[in-house]
Amino acid sequence: MAPLRVTRARSWSDLNAKLFHGTWSRALGRHRGTLAYRGTSRVAGALETTLETLGIAGREPHLLRNFRKFAGPVSLSRDSIWDWLALAQHHGLPTRLLDWSFSPYVALHFATRDPVGFDRDGVVWCVDYAEAHRRLPPVLRSALKRESAEVFTTEMLASVAASPRDLDALAGEPFLLFLDPPSLDARIVNQFALFSLMSGAGTRLRDWLERHSGMARAVIVPASLKWEVRDRLDQINVTERVLFPGLDGLSRWLTRYYAPRVSPRRSSRARETSPARGASRARRR
Repeated sequence: MAPLRVTRARSWSDLNAKLFHGTWSRALGRHRGTLAYRGTSRVAGALETTLETLGIAGREPHLLRNFRKFAGPVSLSRDSIWDWLALAQHHGLPTRLLDWSFSPYVALHFATRDPVGFDRDGVVWCVDYAEAHRRLPPVLRSALKRESAEVFTTEMLASVAASPRDLDALAGEPFLLFLDPPSLDARIVNQFALFSLMSGAGTRLRDWLERHSGMARAVIVPASLKWEVRDRLDQINVTERVLFPGLDGLSRWLTRYYAPRVSPRRSSRARETSPARGASRARRR
């Protein structure tokens, strides 16, 4: 396995340069990259699904079956298992999906959303989904080609595999794909969301990326930089009020915005785990 690329941001401008690196498209003459971004407030476990974290990958069919059974009336444009899986992930059910965004700033929000964790480093993972899709089984590559698409919709995926079990049977080796979820609500739209999906509920994304070098990198957001990143995101309106529309998101934003700044304690937690293994009051409105 090849070690994953890890870089450490030195400043806000350096962080931007690292996150947007490789997004220039020579063919289009535009900055239109093919990167998916995932931000977390701590480095450890950033690429683990909730099924992995809880150690219940074998119970995926039971979770999905009972979610559909007890969900009651819901509004879905299609009744495919992939639409139900996206809905379940969106509402917190443990699944094989991982949350990503097309936006590096949305990922940075999730890396800096809780000041309680500002005494430890965060991370933003960047994965090239176009490169990942070049390694898909032929039938899945053909589905993308037919639609001239770069990522899957639930409808496209259902046309190839009716269930997770059918998907897992498409190849003898694990593969990774990215799913553009249906617009279930304003939250999923505003977060510019997409999901990663591994064949095999227990397949570890990190291990797969290490076996396929060159398509992923991690950008460390140092604890010492988190307050500046958070303040700049607030200024450009990447906040809970926008990403979680409604009174709950508004309350989260106001609670965090008006809380006093606490200087992070420099401790061993700041650099707790490398992805390579191994005070003033806020201004009043």
